[in-house]
This record gives sequence, C-alpha cells and structure tokens, in this order.
Amino acid sequence: MSPNTDVIFIHGLWIHSSAWQPWLDLFTEQGYVPSAPGWPGDLDTVAATREDPSGLNDIGISEICHHYADLIDGLDAKPLVIGHSFGGLIAQELLAHDLVRAAVAIDPAPIKGVKALPFSQLKSGLPVLGNPANKKRTVALTAKQFRYSFGNALTDEESDALFEAWTIPGPGRPLFEDALATFVRHSPATVDTHTAVRGPLLLTSGTEDHTVPRVVTVAVSKLYADNTASVTEYHEYEGRGHSLTMDHGWRDVATDVLDWLGAKGLAPAVRQTAEPVG
Repeated sequence: MSPNTDVIFIHGLWIHSSAWQPWLDLFTEQGYVPSAPGWPGDLDTVAATREDPSGLNDIGISEICHHYADLIDGLDAKPLVIGHSFGGLIAQELLAHDLVRAAVAIDPAPIKGVKALPFSQLKSGLPVLGNPANKKRTVALTAKQFRYSFGNALTDEESDALFEAWTIPGPGRPLFEDALATFVRHSPATVDTHTAVRGPLLLTSGTEDHTVPRVVTVAVSKLYADNTASVTEYHEYEGRGHSLTMDHGWRDVATDVLDWLGAKGLAPAVRQTAEPVG
C-alpha cells in the first residue's frame, strides 16, 4: 500500500462531520485511511452539537483553515482532502498552500473573485445574512429552509430525514466573510488561483444546487484557467442538489471521486473497483 493514503473529509455549514460515514466506509474498503474531523467547536455527535453549539460561536474561515492545517501537520505525509460546500472552499485553501496532495471541492462555497450571486444562493444564505447579529453566533436551519437549500432535488420525505439525521447549528461568520469577500482586501476567502503550484483539483457542481448554484462553481473554475502549472478539472451532476454527498445518490459521487483519484495516480495499490449503486 502507498504510504500516502490519508484522506481528510471536511464538512460544510450546517452539517455534522458524521454525515461522511458512508464515504469513510467506502474509502476504507478501497485501501485509503480516511477521517472526518469536525470544525473547531463541533462536538462528537449531532445531538451533542445541537444541545450546545456555543463552541462554534464566532468561528470563521481562518480558524477552520488553521484547525485543519494543524491536523495535517501531525500526519506523516500530505493527505488528500475532500470538502463539501464550505469544506470545499477550505480544501482549496489547503491545496493552494501545498498542505495536501490533491483536493476535491464538491459544490464549494465561492472563493474571493466570484461575482455571480444567483437569487437561490442569496435566499439560501438569508437565515444567517438577514440579521447582522448572526455574525458572532450560530444559527440553525428549519426543515423548510433545509428543503430549499439542500433538499430541493429530493422528495420532502428524504430531505426531512437528512435534516433530522445530520443538521447542526452553524456559525454565521463564514457566510458573512464570504459574502463580503469582494470588498475586503485580505479576505479569508482568498485562494491563490493564479500562481500556486500545487496538486490536482477537482471542482464539482450539482446542476440544481440552490446553495452554490452551478454558475458559481463554473466561475470558480474560470478563476483557475490561467494557472497552467497545475491541474484543475470540473465535473457536473445533472439534476443533483446541495445534498449530493449524503442523499440516496452519494455513492455515485463517491465513486467518481475514487475514479478521479485513481486517474491522477493517487489510489492505493490495493484499491478495488467501486461500482455505483442504484
């Protein structure tokens, strides 16, 4: 087995790290050594974090990045990183700083430089951005808000089940930092898309995503276009929404990621063919 088989999964806003468990099981089967550490302030379980989310108050993008950078520093070799939503933004920052060998950013929160702001993205952020006081505290989504932001491509029944299983209150600060990134010179949402010499990056988008619409991820991809020294690729999932890492079709996405890693020479020697289900 390759000695560099560590994979770190980074969750996004409003979702607990334990939602990655099916991915952890699959990647373990394929010979990787995966882990899904939570954000600074997350507690061990969904229930515990819902009961006391105060550790997440005023946690921003920089704190999250430094948290994962410190975890990576304790490893024997640079890992791979796979992030969803804000986790996808963090994954890009870690990659740009050459802390990881490769990154997959699934429906990633926009980095500085993206001008597109579709209505659905604005509406998805309103539970936080609608009140400036939310910048320093956590905010929980309602089931109805989750259906719009995450579960719009699902049945109401599946969306509500995911809401009950995996949602936690999320810190408001990252959303405010991202929303104001264009106007802040040293925004924590800044990623070196132009000159960083780094490992390969895969950006993905669900075409029905309300939280990070397709046009936003396409705009992120274009920011990397002039960086010919490093590989950046883009992939779409037709008809999928922001829940694509944890809904009934998660394995299709995970299998594509495994295949991409294999194509980049980043698979363990013992990796088996992972067939999608359904």
